Amino acid sequence: MTETATRLGSGRLSPTIEAPAGVTTSVHELGTADGATATGVLRTPRGAKAVVTLMHPRQDVTHHPLVPYLLTMGYAVWTQGSRSPNNDLNLLHEQAIIDFAAGQVLLRETGFTKVYTLGHSGGGTLVAFYCQQAGLAPGARLRATPSGRPVPLADTEMPMPDGCIFLAPHPGQGALLRRLIDPSVVNESDPLSLDHDLDAFNPANGFRAAPQSSSYDDAFITRYRVAQEARVRRLDEQARQWVADAREANRAFKSHGEDGDRRRAIAPRLLTVFRTDADLRTVDLSLDPSERPYGSLFGRRPDLTNYGLVGFGRLSTAEAWLSTWSALSTNADFIRCAPGVTIPTLLLEFTGDQACFPADIARMRSALGAPELTVDAVPGTHFGGPITAGRPSGTSLAAAKIATWLANHP
Repeated sequence: MTETATRLGSGRLSPTIEAPAGVTTSVHELGTADGATATGVLRTPRGAKAVVTLMHPRQDVTHHPLVPYLLTMGYAVWTQGSRSPNNDLNLLHEQAIIDFAAGQVLLRETGFTKVYTLGHSGGGTLVAFYCQQAGLAPGARLRATPSGRPVPLADTEMPMPDGCIFLAPHPGQGALLRRLIDPSVVNESDPLSLDHDLDAFNPANGFRAAPQSSSYDDAFITRYRVAQEARVRRLDEQARQWVADAREANRAFKSHGEDGDRRRAIAPRLLTVFRTDADLRTVDLSLDPSERPYGSLFGRRPDLTNYGLVGFGRLSTAEAWLSTWSALSTNADFIRCAPGVTIPTLLLEFTGDQACFPADIARMRSALGAPELTVDAVPGTHFGGPITAGRPSGTSLAAAKIATWLANHP
C-alpha cells in the first residue's frame, strides 16, 4: 500500500475533465444587502443562456470538479464564495444566504434566462435555507440570527432559482456535528480528556481496529447519542452566556461611555471544540448500511483524525456556533428547510457517502416540498471519488445524471 493511500486525510480530491475551449471567464465583486462584499467567478460558453450556480458556506468551490462537466454541457457556471471563504470562524448562515442572494441578483441582471442551483455537501443546506427564506413574504423572513444579531433578510432581494440540484447534501452543519461530536470529552479545555464508557474507540464498547468494522450494541448507541446531544447543549449554554456577557458590556458602554466596557464587548471569546470526527457509522458499517468504505470524510482512521486539528466546528465564535454548528439552535437545517423548496428538484445520492447516509436521503425525500422531485443515486464517495479503485468516479456518474435532468428542464 502506498504512502498516499494510507496518509491521514487523503482521498478528498475527485478527478475531473478538461474544460472546453471558448469559455469566457470573469471575476465579480458583489455588494450585499447588508453592506458586505463577496466574490464569484462566472464561466460562460459561447451562446449559453442558462447558468448553474455553486456555493458552499465555508469552502471555495471555484474549482469544483463538476465545473468543466457543466461547461461541456453548454451551461454557464457561477461559483461563489461567502463573505469569508475558507474561514468559518464567524460563519453566520443568515449572512451567508444574503451573500447567496447577491449572486442570484447578478445572474439575472446579466441576462440568463434560467438559473439553477447546485448544492453539494454543506452547499445543499445553504440552498435549502435560501429557498425557504426566499419563498416567504419579506416581512415573514428571519429578522435575527440565533444569537440575536439583526439580519436584513426582509430588505434583501432574493430571487427564487428555476431549479435545485442537491448532490450528496448532508443534513446541515449542526445536524452533522451532532452525530460527529465525541461525547467522551469530559473537559472542554483538555483535548485528551476521556470518559472510557463513552469512548467510541474503546474495544470494550465494540470498537475494532481498522479496517475491521466495529460492532456497537443498541445500549451503547443509545447512551452515545444521548451524550452527544448533551455535549452540544452544554456548548450552547456556554455560547449563549458569552453572547449575553458581550451584550451587557455593550449596553454599559452605551450608558457610561467607558472604554473598559467597550473592550469587554468586542473582545473575542472563542469556542474550541475538540474531537469532532466520532460518528459511529464511520467505523461500524452495519449502522445505516451502504456501499461506503471504512473511514470518515477526514481520513481512513477516525480513531486518529478525531484527535487531530482538521474537523468540523473546531474553532468558532459563540455567534457562529449558534448559527452554524449547533443542531439545537441553527436555522440552517436541511430537513426543517426542505418543505420550502418548492421548485423542480434533483436529489442525487452517492451510494458510498460518509456524511449523507441512506436514512438521510429518505428523510430528505419526504421533507422536500417540490411537487416535481427526482431522486437518484450513483456509486461514489462524498467528494465524488470512486468507491473502489478502477471504477468510474462519482463525479463523472453524477455529471451524467445532472445532464439528463437539466435537459428535461430547458
